[in-house]
Amino acid sequence: MSAHAHVAPVDYAALDDHALVALVRGGQREAFRPIMQRCNQRLFRVARSVVGDDAEAEDVVQESYLRAYDKLDSFRGDAALLTWLTSIVLNEARGRLRKRHAMVGLEHLDASPLDTRQVIQFPIRFGSEDPAVSAARAQIRHLLEHAIDELPETFRTVYVMREIEECTVEETASQLAIKPETVKTRLHRARRLLRTSLQGTLAATLSEAFPFMGQRCARMAEAVMARLP
Repeated sequence: MSAHAHVAPVDYAALDDHALVALVRGGQREAFRPIMQRCNQRLFRVARSVVGDDAEAEDVVQESYLRAYDKLDSFRGDAALLTWLTSIVLNEARGRLRKRHAMVGLEHLDASPLDTRQVIQFPIRFGSEDPAVSAARAQIRHLLEHAIDELPETFRTVYVMREIEECTVEETASQLAIKPETVKTRLHRARRLLRTSLQGTLAATLSEAFPFMGQRCARMAEAVMARLP
């Protein structure tokens, strides 16, 4: 029977999240890879909105996946798998932020160098793996990303979740443990700050901001798979 299983590998892409979780729990470690590939972009964007740095956000996501893998038996399926993973990422990212605040003054955060603990070095230029993206469009996206980075962290995370990841007000409020009205207020202020900063509408580029697809996504998944027990 095992020989037949090797001949006919499982089509993980055709399975839903709950089926993949069941396979991982049953010992099929490889079923964790498609879970990561489905969730990488959301989790990277959320982590980055908290820590404000590519390399550290990637590290946060990797560590969060390892934690999730270890406690996958505690996933009850009451919420979506992506929601459950987002909570783990937020906890990890905020923990690092608290640790960072304890180590350096707030006034030094913006000037701090890239985290030296990064696990994987990714291309610095967003979208560099997609030759179809024009230089002009990439530059506009870069301006937008820079403007979002300049937002205060509490506004930035709400903005990324609501506008870029298109989470609902309720989901955002639940994930961040704040009231729905607070989500709306922070989003309104974030938009106002961005309008002032950008002096124009860049909504058309939002779906491409902070990309985490293609090779970047695959390398993240590969790095975590290599560290799984």
